[in-house]
Amino acid sequence: MTETTLITRDGATTTLSEDALESFSQQLRGSVLTPEDEGYADATLIWNGMVEKTPALVVQPTGTADVVAAVNFAREHDLLLSIRGGGHNIAGTALADGGLTIDMSSLRGVIVDPEARTVTAQGGCILGDVDRETQLHGLVTPLGFVSETGIAGLTLGGGFGYLTRRFGWAVDNLESVEIVTADGEVRLASRESDPDLFWGVRGAGANLGVVTSFTYRLHEVGPTVYGGLIAWPFDRAEEVAATYQEITANGPQELTAFLLLRRAPAAPFVPPEWHGKHICAMAICYSGDLDDTDEALAPIRALGDPVVDLLQAQPYTQLQSYLDATQPKGNHYYWKTEFAAELSDDLLETMQKLALDCPIPGAQMVIAHIGGALNDHDADDGVVGNRDAHFAYGAAGMWEPSDPNGDEYKQWVRDAWAEFRPFSTGGNYINFQTMDEDDERVQATYGDNFERLLAVKERYDPENVFRTNRNVRRPELTKDFAGGTDQSPETGHRPEHA
Repeated sequence: MTETTLITRDGATTTLSEDALESFSQQLRGSVLTPEDEGYADATLIWNGMVEKTPALVVQPTGTADVVAAVNFAREHDLLLSIRGGGHNIAGTALADGGLTIDMSSLRGVIVDPEARTVTAQGGCILGDVDRETQLHGLVTPLGFVSETGIAGLTLGGGFGYLTRRFGWAVDNLESVEIVTADGEVRLASRESDPDLFWGVRGAGANLGVVTSFTYRLHEVGPTVYGGLIAWPFDRAEEVAATYQEITANGPQELTAFLLLRRAPAAPFVPPEWHGKHICAMAICYSGDLDDTDEALAPIRALGDPVVDLLQAQPYTQLQSYLDATQPKGNHYYWKTEFAAELSDDLLETMQKLALDCPIPGAQMVIAHIGGALNDHDADDGVVGNRDAHFAYGAAGMWEPSDPNGDEYKQWVRDAWAEFRPFSTGGNYINFQTMDEDDERVQATYGDNFERLLAVKERYDPENVFRTNRNVRRPELTKDFAGGTDQSPETGHRPEHA
């Protein structure tokens, strides 16, 4: 390993000698990779192909001790530091461009305690890892809806999915975390131990440390649920929207429906004559008693004559991976989303209009019903807040890297955002924010919880070691380097590595 130039936290450069890097490497059981090393490309591969960043060093820990060593090394040398869990974040926060990235992908152990109804999962796990193990016992914890998403990023930002209506945000089901804070200390945070830290972890955890393991509460669901995808021609949009209003207003909490307005993909399950045509679709999960399925889904079935009908009884793990193929790794993704307290006619009409106007072939306008259990908690039960949210909605742009119209597509998404944003609660989901959104947007995420969050941040990370994220900071600190602020939000710095 030769002398290496890295980016510091303030955006300057520093050079570390071969001896310093060798000494660091000897502290680890895991690997230290540079861009020239075998395995580096896989360690820095992330979901959103729009993001192009090149960490100078990648540490692949085999356990918590390696994480401690890496955090201490980054802090002592003032290095830009990032954490890669599943690498599925849309803003590309997993990579520290020119800095040091801790790649957690080797830490994927899962331990289920069926009697206590808890599961403990290491910080490199993806959703599929956890679901696979818990479903052996007919148990689940509510996570997301794409099986390749990392549990760390999803949970630390709040986390919602098909079971949120029944059990709340993912962080509402979090019992404790093992976390390495900026001072290199290993802490077990829970409601009883380091409660302020645990409060901040539940919604803004990427700002507070490296979580090496999560312990969640489990619930009886599965192993078989009912769901899948069903779609109708777009000329029935008003009829479909009215049914969606009905089921989201009156359906049981065991029923979750996401409304998807898009062009039909050229997928094997779509009749060829419908490829590329506008459709109204619903992604469905019914996790209640299967004997009650017909009653729960009666309004949907009453629509009749679908273009696609893939609704069926199936393993929960299969349903959880149902949408994986619709979000392939490496495509370019650019989203703008909001929370809504109600599903008004005006909101539905606006989303329908935008779906028809959208020039992005693979984009979709999405409305996800999440209201239910999360609304039963106090507004300050975890920094995640947004307890007034009943729907998450927005424009999800997606296109292939070879498409030359990316800039125009991004502008269209921003323009669409201006049209549907007036229906927002004022809050938003931190995990769906792109890197080009400003500090006011981050502050709006946490609403009245923001000032307390600042105090927690200043207590546990006063030097802002953890900043390559949707960073929490006071207005006077907004000029701090947070990764790529002086260039495009996707590319950041491109240092030369000696």
